[in-house]
Amino acid sequence: MDAQTGVLHELEPVVASNLDRHLSMAREWFPHDYVPWSRGRDFAFLDGEDWQPEDSPLDPVAKVAMTVNLLTEDNLPSYHREIATRFSRDGAWGTWVGQWTAEEGRHSIALRDYLVVTRGVDPVALERLRMAHTVAGYDSGDKTPLAAMAYVSFQELATRVSHRNTGRVSGCPIADQLLARVAADENLHMVFYRNLMAAALDIAPDAAMMAIRDEVVNFAMPGMGMAGFAQNAITIAKAGIYDLRVHHDDVVQPVLRFWRIFERTDFGPEGERAREELAQFLDVVDERARFYEEKRQRQHAEAAS
Repeated sequence: MDAQTGVLHELEPVVASNLDRHLSMAREWFPHDYVPWSRGRDFAFLDGEDWQPEDSPLDPVAKVAMTVNLLTEDNLPSYHREIATRFSRDGAWGTWVGQWTAEEGRHSIALRDYLVVTRGVDPVALERLRMAHTVAGYDSGDKTPLAAMAYVSFQELATRVSHRNTGRVSGCPIADQLLARVAADENLHMVFYRNLMAAALDIAPDAAMMAIRDEVVNFAMPGMGMAGFAQNAITIAKAGIYDLRVHHDDVVQPVLRFWRIFERTDFGPEGERAREELAQFLDVVDERARFYEEKRQRQHAEAAS
């Protein structure tokens, strides 16, 4: 049994207790409840009218953000493979993998139904994007189980923040309510992984710390490979939905504080070096976020003058 497998084995009771906690807190909900079906009408294939840009009730930025969020959720088969491979399909780990997958599946169902029924985006373009993105799939490479655990601790929170902020700028109370519901799921998923990583830090401090450093330094959202992601990310960032400041302040720092990364005294030389490198990287991110904030303020001031 290698060291990583040993950590997974030691974490099994923690997985079981956190799974019980999750099941006691997760609330059953139904995607169809969040879709205004009365707004729906047939498309041309059924003698109705196909989508036109003026059909959309959404703010243009919200259209971009909701499309990116939905396409990200669409890659669930790949994500299931990732966590089932990294963790296990046996025991408490396996039960969690199934529960997580089933809960995540509701997100794409609800978001797509909302967008199609309300004609929020072009359904033909959306389906073509889904096909391309899902065919390409998602592959995180050769992440160790600890690296995967560290990554999802941040990624689930990043997804929660992105969904929640998208709802707030959508201009639609129903979309806001739907995305708040999705965000609540993502928050519970983040708590599960965050708690496991906290236990992993106690079991294998140096290995866990190095995994955390690597995942923060190399962090990328799982939707990065989709068509047009870079340009869409700029649009989303300019709107303040998800930018460097949000990532640093609302995603990375809260999780690191929970783990007491900069207060721990149980790291060996490798862990200490990883912590120092993480601190240096976060300083760079903070400075870069400040640069973009000041740039945005100048642009707003020039536009107002």
